[in-house]
Amino acid sequence: MKLRWFKVVVFPACLVPLGYLGWKAYSGNLGANPIEAITHSTGDWTLVFLLATLAITPLRKLTGQHWLIRFRRMLGLFAFFYGLLHFLTYIWLDKFFDLHEMLADVAKRRFITAGLTGFVLLIPLAITSTSGWIRRLGGRRWNLLHRLIYFSAMAGVIHYLWLVKADLRKPLEYAFVLALLLGYRLVVWLAPKVGRSVSIPSGRVEVSEG
Repeated sequence: MKLRWFKVVVFPACLVPLGYLGWKAYSGNLGANPIEAITHSTGDWTLVFLLATLAITPLRKLTGQHWLIRFRRMLGLFAFFYGLLHFLTYIWLDKFFDLHEMLADVAKRRFITAGLTGFVLLIPLAITSTSGWIRRLGGRRWNLLHRLIYFSAMAGVIHYLWLVKADLRKPLEYAFVLALLLGYRLVVWLAPKVGRSVSIPSGRVEVSEG
């Protein structure tokens, strides 16, 4: 029951950035370039929710709070939601659905290519986020598919790094957090392999080379 009420609190909290952005737009406080302000805000929140989604597993395992896993899907869907708003801002408000201009952008600006790649990788994750898709795909195949989030997050960070021309502090902060989250997973993945390389015959410990 407590978890259900907590979800009721977390869901509207995830919409606060959108509400704040809407309020700024309504009150005319988006600055001299409103489209740029909307683009940057939705892009930032896409990365925040992607990293929050990736942080669930380490937090759950390190703290023993296994109930946190219940929020991973919600956070992942909000990452897709803000990514969709980011994408729509670009193709609608910025390019007015001009396909020729958008294709020229993709060919000319590598940060656009990286950002588009990150968003496209989120689409199958959002589609298959339901319990029905988990049953259809099976646990193993579903887990393999949803590892695309790692590549989506990396593409998002690269998109931000290539976009920024002067002050790299903010994208580097995202890159640092992502490196920690992926580094944790790499250590967890390597640990059993290292353990299997250690044998204890006749009371001796032998470590294989390499």
